[in-house]
Amino acid sequence: MADLLEIGRIAKPHGLRGEVIVSLSTDRTERLDVGAVLESDRGPLTVVSAVPHQHRWRVRFDGVASREDADALHGLVLRAEPVDDPDAWFVHDLVGAEVALADGTAVGTCTAIVENPAYDMVEIDDERLVPMPFVTEFADGRITIDPPDGLLDLE
Repeated sequence: MADLLEIGRIAKPHGLRGEVIVSLSTDRTERLDVGAVLESDRGPLTVVSAVPHQHRWRVRFDGVASREDADALHGLVLRAEPVDDPDAWFVHDLVGAEVALADGTAVGTCTAIVENPAYDMVEIDDERLVPMPFVTEFADGRITIDPPDGLLDLE
């Protein structure tokens, strides 16, 4: 499972017929398409149905037919192969990348992508945060940013 990415977690059972609530850690909702196979520490799980439920998903997996079956999955991490999308930027690619201004001036290394209600943010190794709208490019292991004046100033 070394090449698999964590895409979500089973939060809790839902109802009496084997459905579970899944919290996705990805915006790629096709991960829950009918027939999708997700890997877990308990083996592969095949999606039978999935519908949005509040800010999460209500999912039924093949072979999970009762509340007891669903309860046994509580807290399980769900993993899947990386999606091959050349136009997308993925957290696992961004973390560890050099961060530089448009003129090439290095400002640090990306240590994390921090979730934020307005925009996700690039965290630089000195703990400065850059909102994603100011990221202009990601190529060859380098994140290029174009922040407004003062954003990177530390006091």
